[in-house]
Amino acid sequence: MAYTVTLIPGDGTGPELIEATRRVLEATGISFVWDVQDAGEGVMAKYGTPMPDHVLDSIRRNKVALKGPITTPVGEGFRSVNVSLRKALDLYANLRPARTFKGVRSRYDDVDLVIVRENTEDLYAGIEHWVIPDEAAESIKVITRKNSERIARFAFDYARTNGRRKVTAVHKANIMKFTDGLWLHVCQQVAQNYPDIQFEDRIVDNMSMQLVQRPDEYDVLLCPNLYGDILSDLVAGLVGGLGIAPGANIGTAAAMFEPIHGSAPKYAGQNKVNPTATILSGALMLRHLGERAAAERVEKAVADVIAEGKFVTYDLKPNRDDPSAVGTSQMADAIIARLS
Repeated sequence: MAYTVTLIPGDGTGPELIEATRRVLEATGISFVWDVQDAGEGVMAKYGTPMPDHVLDSIRRNKVALKGPITTPVGEGFRSVNVSLRKALDLYANLRPARTFKGVRSRYDDVDLVIVRENTEDLYAGIEHWVIPDEAAESIKVITRKNSERIARFAFDYARTNGRRKVTAVHKANIMKFTDGLWLHVCQQVAQNYPDIQFEDRIVDNMSMQLVQRPDEYDVLLCPNLYGDILSDLVAGLVGGLGIAPGANIGTAAAMFEPIHGSAPKYAGQNKVNPTATILSGALMLRHLGERAAAERVEKAVADVIAEGKFVTYDLKPNRDDPSAVGTSQMADAIIARLS
């Protein structure tokens, strides 16, 4: 059996990362048919949008996509392609695991966390407008019972399926009593249906402090959209940075897998950047497809290569100027060698 997957190379360093990941996934022995689709800055001139309809149609048809990073302009230009994809395909659950790897510089050696983030509403959905042009702007925060309940169930189901012990709901209900108050209330209600999973809640600013002080006390963090986006980067920082942080966007009809980090256009075409996050996103895709054994082989191969420290990119060396650092493609070669 071959899995047909929409493959979106992305912008900047995206094509190099996706190519490295494609080779690693194929080396597992799992068969894929890659439906390659271009999106991002490179197609704006041709289609007038970074996300043409035919790309969305491909994901709807194949139900699974692997995507490289796409550049989002700051303060002007088109809105985030990721936000548009999540809304268009109703990819309501954002999954971002973060764990420590031997060989990666970090202040901790025992972090193993998962951020489960609601992906379709809240302030991050981008419902905003000018009140007075160039003087005052307004952004609308929407929290609904329906979307809060389905992401809470996703988090508890994930915890139960993957042997996780605890879910912590993150909020600011002490100040935003209607929106975050509803979020917290729904999470508490859903938790009652999962007596085997410990449940607690934390105010988001306190959660940030506790993650820095005692990350080992937490497991699955259940977050509304904006808090989840911020805490995802904080948690990635605890384990060594975005270069080793995979991500998934999952809905009922489709799922998309991608690294958290940006497109790093200044390094495009240089065969220099770390492919770990993209390859681990590919491993998440394997798990989603039910290929758990292959996913575990990829994850172990990545961990072994990083721990050895010989065939890794410059950012994974103790000294970033180490001349023995290898390129994106060569690190993928080392991971493939560990698979066989």
